[in-house]
Amino acid sequence: MHIETPKQPVPKSQEDVFNFLVDIKNFEKLMPENINKFEVLDEKTFKFALKGMPEIILRLMEKYPNQKLVLGAPSKKLSFTLTVTVDSLGDSKSEVGMDFQGEFNAMMAMMIKTPITNFMDALSTNMPKAI
Repeated sequence: MHIETPKQPVPKSQEDVFNFLVDIKNFEKLMPENINKFEVLDEKTFKFALKGMPEIILRLMEKYPNQKLVLGAPSKKLSFTLTVTVDSLGDSKSEVGMDFQGEFNAMMAMMIKTPITNFMDALSTNMPKAI
């Protein structure tokens, strides 16, 4: 399953946006309003729960300074990644895009596609205000 958000302009430099995102605790500021739980597990891992959804754990897997970071599931049971790219649009403006890739059976994909799309849209929409 592949879900991609439209790129979101952010009134901060590419470096500022990347530094904000690479600090895992800042993801709490990006969460949608229907969040039930957010907990930092370590410097690379956090878990969260949205109303009506099970807890999800995300771990920072890869980072490419000022350009891209890849979050993923630490468990092999659910295989997915959330890639965040940051493109510079000048000294004090950048653009952020998100790409979700996951391997799920057809029934699971059908059940989670809308909630994941809404989650990613909320992260993207909240980004310019949070940073």
